[in-house]
Amino acid sequence: MRVPAAALSCRACSPPVPRRGGGGAGRRARLGPARFGSARSGSGCCCGCAPPWRSWRRGWARGLARRPPAEPRGSGAGARGSPPPAAFCRPAFLQLTPEELRRADDHTGRAVQSPRDGRRRLPWSTGYLSLFSLQGRKGFYFHYWALFDGHAGSGAAVMASERLHLHICEQLRELVEILQDPSPPPICLPHDTQAGSADPNQMSNAEDRGEVLNDAVPRFHLEKAVSHESLVIGAIENAFKHMDEQIERERASQHLPGGCCALAAIYLMGKFYVANAGDSRAIIIRNGEIIPMSREFTPETERQRLQFLALLRPELLGKEFTHLEFPRRIQPKELGKKMLYRDQNMNGWAYKKIEEDDLKFPLIFGEGKKARMMATIGVTRGLGDHDLKVFSSNIHIKPFLSCFPEVRVYDLTQYEHCPDDVLVLGTDGLWDVTNDKEVAGVVMEVLTSYEPNDPCRYTMVAQELVVRSRGVLKERGWRLANDKLGSGDDISVFVIPLGGPGNYT
Repeated sequence: MRVPAAALSCRACSPPVPRRGGGGAGRRARLGPARFGSARSGSGCCCGCAPPWRSWRRGWARGLARRPPAEPRGSGAGARGSPPPAAFCRPAFLQLTPEELRRADDHTGRAVQSPRDGRRRLPWSTGYLSLFSLQGRKGFYFHYWALFDGHAGSGAAVMASERLHLHICEQLRELVEILQDPSPPPICLPHDTQAGSADPNQMSNAEDRGEVLNDAVPRFHLEKAVSHESLVIGAIENAFKHMDEQIERERASQHLPGGCCALAAIYLMGKFYVANAGDSRAIIIRNGEIIPMSREFTPETERQRLQFLALLRPELLGKEFTHLEFPRRIQPKELGKKMLYRDQNMNGWAYKKIEEDDLKFPLIFGEGKKARMMATIGVTRGLGDHDLKVFSSNIHIKPFLSCFPEVRVYDLTQYEHCPDDVLVLGTDGLWDVTNDKEVAGVVMEVLTSYEPNDPCRYTMVAQELVVRSRGVLKERGWRLANDKLGSGDDISVFVIPLGGPGNYT
């Protein structure tokens, strides 16, 4: 018996500048170096100020072997070869009735959507992609969940939800043979061969040219050891990069405004790879212990990287900003005085004499959720935002933003897991008002009220997390149990079981 992961979402009220397109996706893929065998749709959950989107469409996966997910460069080719942009719709696994769809589109009601009994079309047992080796070797499956929290438009989040898993497939497909070989990965591949190739003709041709193949590669004294795990991490990082490049190429023809934070969990060969680019987060709760699987990327957490880039390339600041950080704005009358500051090399603070250049607006200003880079954006990693500029200027912000995720790995084979051990993925709407300890408390509280073999228990955990973070509508707005303001942002949550009845791996 398979126990499905759970996904919940809550629609937030429309803010003055709406963040749109937040959502998620769940997949299972079988990898091999040759071709796709079949595909069927599976989807995650999303929320936002406009109707969400379908995670992906059936025909796309079948065509991946014939053409890469990234379209050829050039707007003309991209416009002709790309599928039309997907329309917003509710995730398929929810199977909402027309009345439920109507309620879901109510921006003020903030309805919480979740799969009900008998509607269990979620991972681990949702859609899959299959790849088979030309040499008859078995490929392998990977499972995939992702949340995409859009801002300044839904286009980037919609495209990422439909294409990122295809880019990951493309990157991993080249590594199938290497990952299945227990020996260390080759440092250098033979000429004109790919990572997944084991063609005897290519091997003999390489030998004729005097090239040394994998099983006879000499070891050098200073050769760096590279693990299979690091190859998977590199594949995921490259997939994010190619996804961002595709958004850049197609943003005009496909109308892809704005950007999105992306949080993806990939289960492959006994390990979870959690990749985060943005301010969504993930934690594992194992035997009551909280294990962070990501961190937020904001102007505060990446201050030193941003300041160092600004120091190296001052032209990116447009003569409007200074790379130094000060506790507050400096007044012209304070020229010549000493004020606290810190630069790209400092964790602490020191005093410096105020100069004319210090009167410029700081590259990073504010703290906590109010921290902004160039007085514009509160996240420093993600996909898209290629046209984002400082208000009323020609200063581009994209050079400071990174599309590369931080990837953390959790090896499930190293621990015994019980049915109450879970991986929780959530957008910032959850974490803004609910800390890790509170999330763990809700998880344990809800799970203990259900039988270990009840598949609905994980859905109920996700639902409770969303409901508590949203709060209750009162005269003074949405309020939490402690009467503090509830989350005004979109909230999406995945709860993924790590152990228990059935074979989850």
